[in-house]
Amino acid sequence: MRSGLRDVWARWRSGVVAVGVALVLLAGAWTGGSPAGGGAPLGYVLVAAGGLALAAGRRAPVLVLVVTGLCVVGYNAVGFPVPAVAYLFAVYAAVRAGHRLVTLVVSVVLLAVLPLAIMASPADGALREALAQSRGVLELAWLIAAAAAGEALRQAERRADEAERTREEAARLRATEERLHIARELHDSLTHQISIVKVQAEVAVHLARKRGEHVPESLLAIQEAGRAATRELRATLETLRDPTTPPPYGLDHLPELLAGAEKIGLAATLTIEGDRQDVPEAVGRTAYRIVQESLTNTARHASAAAASVRIHCRPDGVTVRVDDDGTAEPGAAPVPGVGLLGMQERVVALGGRLRAEPRTGGGFSVQAELPVVRVS
Repeated sequence: MRSGLRDVWARWRSGVVAVGVALVLLAGAWTGGSPAGGGAPLGYVLVAAGGLALAAGRRAPVLVLVVTGLCVVGYNAVGFPVPAVAYLFAVYAAVRAGHRLVTLVVSVVLLAVLPLAIMASPADGALREALAQSRGVLELAWLIAAAAAGEALRQAERRADEAERTREEAARLRATEERLHIARELHDSLTHQISIVKVQAEVAVHLARKRGEHVPESLLAIQEAGRAATRELRATLETLRDPTTPPPYGLDHLPELLAGAEKIGLAATLTIEGDRQDVPEAVGRTAYRIVQESLTNTARHASAAAASVRIHCRPDGVTVRVDDDGTAEPGAAPVPGVGLLGMQERVVALGGRLRAEPRTGGGFSVQAELPVVRVS
């Protein structure tokens, strides 16, 4: 609620200030009495215009500075001895925006012309002379104060921006160091172990074929899994070292994933509906990981013989569903593990929803809704 009110005030602040200044100036002109001659209507218009021009102060501070200065000269020449309040606001806005030299030049010109405008007004001669002598000093003091306020705020905003950039740069540096640390740890620990499994499996397959023996399907699956793990670990390390590296997996790689599942005895089918070409990389990568983790859990825990993977691509999102015919009982709560928690975190990071639960007819089902955010 408070944030909404702040947004509304930020949007309408300039307009509210402009209207308020215009009303104050009009009230001062009205209470000061109408000038001699027929210039009163023009004077009121110039007084109001000088205040209302402040509404554009943030978008065009130099233009507003010139317009308010001309209005001050105009209504003083007509005979309205109204203080240059609107011009002071314009000076503040222009200096805050960084237009210090332009503000100085325009203000010097105004201070030189304003006494002449007052002397040319239809006011009483003694009054004209008194105003011309006193307004110059008074306006100079107020101009210096307004310029100083604008410069102080400009410097404060610049320091705040620099501090924010420093914090962001420090956060990026810490994130980079953490990614490199994780990459080193993964390389030093997992790479060695996976390489041993891969080499041993390949040696076993080679020796079996050399002897003319039948190579067990499980051994071939271990060999292929070792190769896939090596490729995926290498891609993960590259991504950690360089976040701009394109993701190695997505919807187009699902057939390879299911082929690997079939090698370990899990009959898996894949159905993809809709246009997958418009699916963002992050969404496609998350869908791939959900299917990968679901098939891994199915092969490890569910004692399932078959699994079906259905992907539905829509303009506003992607639906992922993985069903198996395992031994999960309906109504039994799934045991939370690292894999399920990882899926949940990936889905939540995209603003989606995840359901993982036993099916009514037996088996287990994982369903994920991944929204697609379009950039216009």
